[in-house]
Amino acid sequence: MDDGGRVRTAAIEDAPAVCALLNAVDEIEIGAPETALKEVEEDLATAREAWVAVEAGRTVAYAAVLDAGADGAVDIDHYVLPDHQGAGLRLLDLAEARSRELAGEAGAREAVLHLHLNAAPTLDTALLAGRGWRTVRRYHVLTRPVSPDNDPVPEPPVGVRLRPCADETDRRTAHRLHQQTFARHFDFRPQGYEEWLGRIAPHAGTDWSLVWIAAVDGIGDAAVLTTRDDREGMGWIRTLGVLEQARGRGLGSYLLRHAFAVYARRGRDTVGLGVDTENVTGALRLYESHGMGVHYAVDTWELRLGV
Repeated sequence: MDDGGRVRTAAIEDAPAVCALLNAVDEIEIGAPETALKEVEEDLATAREAWVAVEAGRTVAYAAVLDAGADGAVDIDHYVLPDHQGAGLRLLDLAEARSRELAGEAGAREAVLHLHLNAAPTLDTALLAGRGWRTVRRYHVLTRPVSPDNDPVPEPPVGVRLRPCADETDRRTAHRLHQQTFARHFDFRPQGYEEWLGRIAPHAGTDWSLVWIAAVDGIGDAAVLTTRDDREGMGWIRTLGVLEQARGRGLGSYLLRHAFAVYARRGRDTVGLGVDTENVTGALRLYESHGMGVHYAVDTWELRLGV
């Protein structure tokens, strides 16, 4: 490995050092640090396994197997400083090997690994391609400035009622709506309630007032909006989903404008989200029509490994 450093399993105590690494990568890739410590703590707490490479007392690379499904699909994370590619490759070796093991344990015939990287990443993509990785999808991180003056609280469409996710019943409804509205999306993996809850609310301090359910006359609960306010630099829309039978009523537009208004009043000056550029529901067009623009692009890289 570069500079004679060492690789070891990452623990929750590594979160500040990993966060510093991710923000150093952010500075290079997008021009500003945008990773919050809480995000890193959540990933380390829920990852199937994670590793760091440390050189001269500094964490220079980080990788994690974030999730693995019964179908062999595995999501991994990987960050490396540009001049420490050797350390990055050692962590990639570990992540690939662990992914293959998890797919085998699940009874799958192959592991299908997905890794999300900035379109101009610090990781040398020629090294990825040489290992058999290929790009299969592009996402855009979109942002929009918000302010109380420019983003008033919108009136709901006729026959629509919006409520915050207040109790266990609402949370189960939000889970059901998320599973239904995202079922046809690329790379969607069904999740049971407890698994979904562990991802969206991994700690007791989760603010459920920032998750909303929209009900429509004649349909019932038909849309869900989940957001978070613990990211650096911006309020974040995690998911916005509308049931197929409720589309065409302005629900998506209303929920988006509602999020803009809420975060403007919470003191945020920017709201962001990630969107698949090939989204079949027209989400990209919706967001762009409401003034959201590209902050940076992210590519999904895929590797298939026989088990």
